[in-house]
Amino acid sequence: MARYTGPVCRLCRREGEKLFLKGERCMSPKCSFERRPYPPGQHGKERQFRRGRASDYLLQLREKQKARRIYGVMERQFRTYFQRAEQQSGLTGANLLSQLERRLDNVLYRLGVASSRAQARQLVQHGHVMLNGRKTNIPSALVSSGDTVSIRPESSRKSYFRMLRQEIDDRRVPRWLSLDTQNLSANILSLPAREDIDTTVNEQLIVEYYSR
Repeated sequence: MARYTGPVCRLCRREGEKLFLKGERCMSPKCSFERRPYPPGQHGKERQFRRGRASDYLLQLREKQKARRIYGVMERQFRTYFQRAEQQSGLTGANLLSQLERRLDNVLYRLGVASSRAQARQLVQHGHVMLNGRKTNIPSALVSSGDTVSIRPESSRKSYFRMLRQEIDDRRVPRWLSLDTQNLSANILSLPAREDIDTTVNEQLIVEYYSR
C-alpha cells in the first residue's frame, strides 16, 4: 500500500501551517514548524518574502494537498473519495470530509487512542483493532452509523493500552462518537456532519480544483 515515507515536518512547512502530523511533538518546542516557519528547500526563506498574490489554481491545489496530507491519503485514493462524494446527495465538499473522517485510522485518532493519524494507521496495520467484533488491518476502512470499534482483547493487555486507559479523556471525543474508556471501545453514533469536523480545510476550494 503506497504511503508517504519522507519527513512529515516538511509537509507542514510547505503548507504554511501546522498539520499536527507528529502528535505530541507538534505541541512542543521541538516542532520543526516553530523553528523554521518558512517553505522547505534551499531558497525557502527567499520565497516566503518574494511570494506575490497566489493564483486561484494555486489556492485550490494547496487546499487539496493540505487535506491529503492531514488525512494521510495518496492522490489516487483522494480522487476516488471525491468521485464518491459527487455521487452522494448533499454538498460534495462536506461529503468528502465526512468520508475522510470515517476512515478507521482517523476514528482512532479522534478517540484519542493514538496521538496522530500515522500512529493510528500503524495500530490498525499491526492487528490491534477490531471493527464490529472482527479483526481488521485496513486503515482506510470506512465506519458507518451503528458500528463498533474496539481493541483486541489480546492487545489490550499490552503496556501501551494499559497506560492509555488511565490517560485517555472521553470529553474530547466528537459528538458523533461515544467512548468506553475502560474497555477501549467506541460506538459510531452517527455520520460526522460538517460542523463536527474541526479540520482547517476549505472544502469548496477542493471542489473547484476538481471541477476545472
